[in-house]
Amino acid sequence: MNLFKLRRSAPVVAEPLPAASYEAGTPQRARERLMASVERAPQVFVRGQGSWLWDSEGHAFLDFTQGGGVNSLGHSPGVLAKALAGQAQALINPGAGYRSAGLLSLVERLCQSTGSDQAYLLNSGAEACEGAIKLARKWGQLHRNGAYHIITASQGCHGRSLGALAASDPLPCNRCEPGLPGFSKVPFNDLAALHAEVDSRTVAIMLEPIQGEAGVIPATRDYLKGVEQLCRELGILLILDEVQTGMGRCGALLAEQTYEVRADIITLGKGLGGGVPLAALLARGTACCAEPGELEGSHHGNALMSAAGLAVLDSVLEPGFFERVCDSGRHLRDGLSRLAGRYGQGEVRGQGLLWALQLREAQAAEVVEAALQEGLLLAAPQADVLRFSPALTVSRGNIDEMLLRLARAFARLHARQHERRKASA
Repeated sequence: MNLFKLRRSAPVVAEPLPAASYEAGTPQRARERLMASVERAPQVFVRGQGSWLWDSEGHAFLDFTQGGGVNSLGHSPGVLAKALAGQAQALINPGAGYRSAGLLSLVERLCQSTGSDQAYLLNSGAEACEGAIKLARKWGQLHRNGAYHIITASQGCHGRSLGALAASDPLPCNRCEPGLPGFSKVPFNDLAALHAEVDSRTVAIMLEPIQGEAGVIPATRDYLKGVEQLCRELGILLILDEVQTGMGRCGALLAEQTYEVRADIITLGKGLGGGVPLAALLARGTACCAEPGELEGSHHGNALMSAAGLAVLDSVLEPGFFERVCDSGRHLRDGLSRLAGRYGQGEVRGQGLLWALQLREAQAAEVVEAALQEGLLLAAPQADVLRFSPALTVSRGNIDEMLLRLARAFARLHARQHERRKASA
């Protein structure tokens, strides 16, 4: 089936779900049983392949969110499905107190490929950021007279655990900041403000190379290199939260490589498992100071999770992979820029295959809704920002199809606004 012929024709209908799929009750009753957490689209998805998803009604959707970049290789990539199936037949989870061959292999591969000395595996980016905070404060006890204070950037988002929330700003990802002590925030890309905040209590500076939830705001090169130099001069740690920017998302294994900086502690998540819950905490030099029992979490990179991580890591480290990400990213950027000019929207910013389109009005949610009606899945991290995080394997054809559907979404929205103006006249 040629997916690119899905433009204006009636939705392609897949085989209906078997009756057993809803044995627990009607679809509506099942929805009501699901606890409220995030706002969800009405579709119930049953199958995915690459950049495409199909719902229970057989309608096809082009996915340019990929779970916020979680599905780094797209939906149900063969290499990941094969690795999981094979590992599931051998060993799934030996227990947190034991090692598996896959865990040791993944830790070794991560350290080798990132130039790190130690790695610790967890379930989520939030857990990894929590671990980074604990590790930095342990280092402060050993090397900086008990310093514990961590400086972060305004509008940063480091996850949803208590410590990670305290290090974050109250963005849509974090609506109830707990106000734990030991953190302060300064404006992003403002080196002078950062320098002024450092004192004898400071143990680390914790930043995202690109602030994803704030609307894909990249650090400037001078800023991030200046932060690294500041940390070296003052004898404090640099923590880079690469949960969203790592694993090839920015056209290199780590975004720090594109900025030519080197952090003491790095957090990875999202794309590391390719859709399977997996994260990693990486440490270098004297930051490798954790002792047994000091870093908590769950599952700790069990055998099944580790198999997923190895499959993803092997895929992104294949020769030419990052070059293809950069090429696809330029194609996406150029197309978004043309579309922004046509519809009078704002700047396009980002790196690799993480991009944002700044809207001239706070209507991102309306654009996302209109795009959904065109069979396109998008994300709106801010009221006036659209975010694009497609599969790292996305094709030029998929990008062109996305641009077509997004253009129709803008046209649909403009027509709706025109009708409203006529009705109110």
